[in-house]
Amino acid sequence: MTTLPLSPAPIVLFAYKRYDALKQTVQALQQNTLAAHSTLYIFVDGPKGPADAPRVDQVKQFLDTVDGFARIERRYSDVNRGLARSVIRGVSQVIGEHGRAIILEDDLITAPTFLSYMNACLQTYQHEPKVYSVSGYTFPFRKPGNYPHDAYFFPRYASWGWATWADRWQSVDWDMTDYPAFLTDKAAQARFAAGGSDLLRMLREQMDGKLDSWAIRWGYHQAKHHAYTVYPVYSKVDNIGFDQDATHTNIFNRYKTTLDQQETRPYQLPTAVVEDPYYSQSFRRKYSVETRIVNRLKTLAGFR
Repeated sequence: MTTLPLSPAPIVLFAYKRYDALKQTVQALQQNTLAAHSTLYIFVDGPKGPADAPRVDQVKQFLDTVDGFARIERRYSDVNRGLARSVIRGVSQVIGEHGRAIILEDDLITAPTFLSYMNACLQTYQHEPKVYSVSGYTFPFRKPGNYPHDAYFFPRYASWGWATWADRWQSVDWDMTDYPAFLTDKAAQARFAAGGSDLLRMLREQMDGKLDSWAIRWGYHQAKHHAYTVYPVYSKVDNIGFDQDATHTNIFNRYKTTLDQQETRPYQLPTAVVEDPYYSQSFRRKYSVETRIVNRLKTLAGFR
């Protein structure tokens, strides 16, 4: 049973030009039980061009009015760095100062227990070398009646409301200089692909310059070290980013989940870092080729 730390981890929020989604994200975060005790760092990227400037300004004007946290640090960029560079740069700054961080983007709704759960996991697994990150999101899997824990492990990174520690983050080779060796290492490829059938394709697109993602490189780093993400059995995060500004607007939302409605309490977190067969099988099924085909058919049929 894990109790909450005396000093909550800092929260890092990345925003750009989506005022409506951002407002919902902030309002939900303010309702968290540890919000008033947490430091919030806000990073806003600069506009890509004149057309984006008014919307970026609207976001900044709103963020200037935000309160409800122990302290707020606002860091607005005059230049457009893009999401990947912004996240790597911002997380590195905060985590270098605090040793850990909880990270959100501007399209995530959190349950009131999000911060308490994330802090409990950060405290519990800070010295566990097999755990590289904490996820606030999970698919809406049915919890087995005989499963005693509030979390499970899976070897896939998460980027929707997540957290990590400085020693894990600061060791990432963002240039991925060992990628040529990876291409000839079938065991390493299989280990990486164990997190989902889509990962090798995304990694290849990243290295071919067709994708600019911090997340796939973070996932590669995690897999290289045979590490896990700890996921909640009930989701603390829901992604509302499937809108007109999202790149996946017109696809079936296979990530829709149900937010945890339970109150903050001591969490029953597993001590042994091992995969549970039920959760691992359920997770892999979500990223299987068969499921992706079904989701594609649902998209063509008009499901959203």
